[in-house]
Amino acid sequence: MRQLDCFKAYDIRGKLGDELNEEIAYDIGAALAQILEPRVVVLGGDCRETSDSLKAAVARGLLDMGVDVLDIGMCGTEEVYFATDHLNADAGIEVTASHNPIDYNGMKMVGQGSRPLDPATEMVAIREAAERRAFDLPERQGSLTQVDIRQPYGAKVCSFIEPSKLKPLKILVNAGNGAAGPAFDEIARQLAAKGAPVSFVRMDHEPDPSFPNGIPNPLLEKNQPRTAAAVREHNADFGVAWDGDFDRCFFFDHTGTFIDGYYIVGLLAEQALGANEGATIIHDPRMIWNTREIVAEMGGTSVQARTGHAFQKSAMREHSAIYGGEMSAHHYFRDFMYCDSGMIPWLMVAELVSSKGQPLAELVADRKAKFPASGEQNFKIEDPAAALKAVETALQSEAIQIEFFDGLSMDFGDWRMNLRSSSTEPLVRLNIETRGDAAAVKVHLNRVKKLLGV
Repeated sequence: MRQLDCFKAYDIRGKLGDELNEEIAYDIGAALAQILEPRVVVLGGDCRETSDSLKAAVARGLLDMGVDVLDIGMCGTEEVYFATDHLNADAGIEVTASHNPIDYNGMKMVGQGSRPLDPATEMVAIREAAERRAFDLPERQGSLTQVDIRQPYGAKVCSFIEPSKLKPLKILVNAGNGAAGPAFDEIARQLAAKGAPVSFVRMDHEPDPSFPNGIPNPLLEKNQPRTAAAVREHNADFGVAWDGDFDRCFFFDHTGTFIDGYYIVGLLAEQALGANEGATIIHDPRMIWNTREIVAEMGGTSVQARTGHAFQKSAMREHSAIYGGEMSAHHYFRDFMYCDSGMIPWLMVAELVSSKGQPLAELVADRKAKFPASGEQNFKIEDPAAALKAVETALQSEAIQIEFFDGLSMDFGDWRMNLRSSSTEPLVRLNIETRGDAAAVKVHLNRVKKLLGV
């Protein structure tokens, strides 16, 4: 029996060819039908060159298993999340490689109500069924229907703010030639129809599978200067950039300075708690001090959940949390099926900048000074488990708290670190934060890097 290496902890990503092709895509569609037994599945795909053919193969697998398919066309992952709930489907699949290299593709899958599939049970069962390829095809063939959900999707996103509260703002938006452009245009159209006095400068806006300006991954430092320069050139109030399937969004202040997603989590938590007193906020364990302090000061409850959208969404649902945020720029909302969205955050930030009468740079300045952070540092290491153990052994006598909740977290009082293996890429990820000592961040970073041998 073959082994499908494209199955990761909570989604599917593989190199085109042996790891992921149309035959494998067909088997994944049929396997999902066999395990989840859905009647109706929503299907969408990003703008990559192979997404249409892989999507068609997934559809064939579903149709052959008697499942009706609702094809919502070229879209972002969150549009599949929305459509799965909005159309009362039993599951949803987005064909996307997000920010992976151009020779990759993948899939993100959800169940009814856009709930995440359980990584330990459902994802494993789908993988095993796809590997076995023993499908019992029913007599009934499913039907394929093209459905346009963009207008109601745009209305749902816009419902998270009061357009009348927006001040005249100029916002630069960089879609990275990914799937974000058309969805953004619908949101902008609806804002204009409501009289919102916001103008936009569009950059790399048209979907282009060749990605002429590089793979859309604004988290990479090499990809940030173009957006930063454009923000300054157009004198924008702030800038927004998305990854390929726009389930993450990244911010630049009016000076073009990139704002770490960690501080955006704090901003959105504050805004959510301002309208929902005493609510629960979910956060990941990589960097925590800023978020926890803001939530406590606002009278909310903070709950830590494992990194990754499946774990974050499960925790959101378990605790009925109003908002959840990962420092990697995934932002989750209770009123958006507990799912992550890359469009809702920039609208909330626009409303916050408008209501506070302060530029984005000022809104995060105090928090950045109070809790300076390294930003996520990624290293390729042959034996991640041994590397984590070496760091733990070297530093354990200095730590006042050690956790293994998600990787290795060590608290030293005036600084803390989280070191974990990536669930989606062959990397070890390191994050460091301090209490008010920006210079110490680099000192501690260099020390841990030395212990890692990088």
